[in-house]
Amino acid sequence: MSAQSGQSPTTLRVVMAQLDFLVGDIPGNTQKVIDAARRAGKELAADIVVFPELCLTGYPPEDLLLRPSMDLRVAKALETLQAEAFAPAIVVGAPIRQGGLLYNAALVIDQGAIAAQYFKRFPPNYQVFDEKRYFAEGREVLVQNIRGVSVGLTVCEDIWSDGPVEEAAARGAKLILNLNASPYDIGKQARRKALLERKSSENRVTIAYVNLVGGQDELVFDGGSMAFDHSGALCAEAPQFSEGLFPVDLICEHHCQPVSQPALPEPSVEENVYHALVLGVRDYVNKNGFKSVVLGLSGGIDSAVTLAVAVDALGADRVRAVMMPFRYTSGMSIEDAELQARALGVQYDVFSIEPMYDAFMETLAAPFEGTKPDTTEENLQARLRGVLLMSLSNKFGALVLTTGNKSEMAVGYSTLYGDMAGGFDVLKDVPKTLVFKLAWYRNSVAPVIPERVITRPPSAELAPDQKDEDSLPGYDILDQILNLYVERDLSADAIVAQGFNREDVDRVVRLVDINEYKRRQAPIGVRITERGFGKDRRYPITNGWKSGA
Repeated sequence: MSAQSGQSPTTLRVVMAQLDFLVGDIPGNTQKVIDAARRAGKELAADIVVFPELCLTGYPPEDLLLRPSMDLRVAKALETLQAEAFAPAIVVGAPIRQGGLLYNAALVIDQGAIAAQYFKRFPPNYQVFDEKRYFAEGREVLVQNIRGVSVGLTVCEDIWSDGPVEEAAARGAKLILNLNASPYDIGKQARRKALLERKSSENRVTIAYVNLVGGQDELVFDGGSMAFDHSGALCAEAPQFSEGLFPVDLICEHHCQPVSQPALPEPSVEENVYHALVLGVRDYVNKNGFKSVVLGLSGGIDSAVTLAVAVDALGADRVRAVMMPFRYTSGMSIEDAELQARALGVQYDVFSIEPMYDAFMETLAAPFEGTKPDTTEENLQARLRGVLLMSLSNKFGALVLTTGNKSEMAVGYSTLYGDMAGGFDVLKDVPKTLVFKLAWYRNSVAPVIPERVITRPPSAELAPDQKDEDSLPGYDILDQILNLYVERDLSADAIVAQGFNREDVDRVVRLVDINEYKRRQAPIGVRITERGFGKDRRYPITNGWKSGA
């Protein structure tokens, strides 16, 4: 029983199992839970081991939840876990069907049996979440005695809503365990900390927040599991973007007081984003079974940052860079691409597209007769490069990484079946201005990107003396307009009212709107903002909406 007046306080060791699970691999995920629970019991003397939300299925399982065999596979997994009879109690996440309805559940397994189960009360249905497509809403509060301590359970969104924490605390919970699959975006950890500080202090209850880590398609889960005491003080924090078992010791009497651990250093935005990109690439490549990756290295900043991320994610031996020069490719670009490839130690090839371009133009001479060169000829260069990269992909089983950034994707400054051809776009949700900062950050760790790649004016080099800003506003202006229109949903008039030039705004907004069809055909990429092009933003291609007011 919990300590009473005059009795010794109860000590409790909670291990936050911040792990990376594979969606759909229920047997593999179950084994990962078993291995972690055994280790936590034997090596860490855990009393309770807490795993992330829906850890048995991985998150988000999406329409796998509609498979008729899902219930059977989850039931088998739970039987396997119960048969283990772990020394610590474990808390796992799984989909559970009851009364014909499916729930997002947290289950306490203790002494070889399911001791309690809690159904998530607020399945989210915004941004990248669509849980109401699958899950019913739970109705009940759960406060369970675990190892002599009154423990309340909540799942992810429950803690962002009013009710679950408040009601569990009112029923005597001294410790709230919150199971999460909370995806990363810039500033998310700070928002989580502010929420947990408020919830724990207002309700005078300790909260252990356990988050998933790993990449799942466009989502990256960053971990950052934490424990806040009843006064709202952060007492323990696991590192972001890293798997591990992180123990928190609590002394429970009138309250459960976590033993404070040294604070982690606060990462810069650039460091945080860079680690998210690395994790997203590593998991996408490895979980999908690709041997290696290949990308076009142009001598420009986007491909330079993409190459650095790929090497940091996978190792130089699994990365191939290809320079594909044409008559408009500058000598500087050729030199800088080779310098970076050599600095990072990747396989590096140079294949000129000149002969292929000439062959295409010869074939097209008759239909093009009497016309002037335009973007058709420029796009042909990009498409020839795409064919080369996809051929290498097919022959060697290498995933093609595309290199377009969010600013380009937004305004359609990309070529279908050209530089958009590939399987994964590392920088898809990274605005151009942030790309520059990421390059400087990576060079601060070790200088691998030639400095003039970062400092020279960006150019696609598809025409003589071409510069990006010849056809776009400066990136410092463009990215601000895009943030307001794409991520904040402000109208063109509202953006102009903030001081931006009407001509620039109307032009950018129009480009965003008319290029929805391109983005639908683009590869997925790591999401690092609150609103990326993908699950977040779903606009009809065919529509008559006027973007002014």
